[in-house]
Amino acid sequence: MADKPQHGPPHGMEKYDLGGADDLGALSVAQQADLNQFKIKTRISNESYLRDHPEVECLIAGFLGDVLTKRPESIREFAAEYFTNPSLPDILEKQLAGRQEKLKQNHVIQGLS
Repeated sequence: MADKPQHGPPHGMEKYDLGGADDLGALSVAQQADLNQFKIKTRISNESYLRDHPEVECLIAGFLGDVLTKRPESIREFAAEYFTNPSLPDILEKQLAGRQEKLKQNHVIQGLS
């Protein structure tokens, strides 16, 4: 049984469902190549969106940090309370300001090197 298709999967993608020795599974080589290109384009698009919206990273990091610190019994209830908290926009603004300050400091430090 082959480990990978001959056309090479995109970096970081999960292994393919391969059939027999010469069988690539459910998709033809052309279909698999098209799927690989779709995955690459989707990943690039997602990464671009996240770079343009740093608040997403702050929301997720803040939520996960609170979950791991507080370890609530009900994640669903905790998430509902967390994301409907009226002060969340203010908290997010502070996190974004702190993130921007760290980025400025990093640029200054890199300029000194």
